[in-house]
Amino acid sequence: QVQVVESGGGLVQPGGSLRLSCAASGPVFTIVAMGWFRETPGQQRELVARITNNGDKEYADSVKGRFTIARDSTKYTAYLQMNSLKSDDSGVYYCNVERKSSWTDKIVPVWGQGTTVTVAS
Repeated sequence: QVQVVESGGGLVQPGGSLRLSCAASGPVFTIVAMGWFRETPGQQRELVARITNNGDKEYADSVKGRFTIARDSTKYTAYLQMNSLKSDDSGVYYCNVERKSSWTDKIVPVWGQGTTVTVAS
């Protein structure tokens, strides 16, 4: 099974930066995309950033120009560089891995356990 572990969350002041890491393990050859979602109190989990195996990137409008997603293709690790952080960026960030099942050829999601980001003075 593909497993996903996030790290890099913590407390940062407004305007500061954090770098999140998402490491995938297991049958990583099935992975076609990796990304980050975040969840805040009273809100649904929302897409923050996503990167496909061919390098295509997608960002939420609220983070464009501030966040950058990248991938280490040799290790199947995704990074989310978060700059100019705002209080509204606070929440639990979940790594999402999209994998194509070798059994069914269907793309299915795999979720990490989440890492907490707190932006506060």
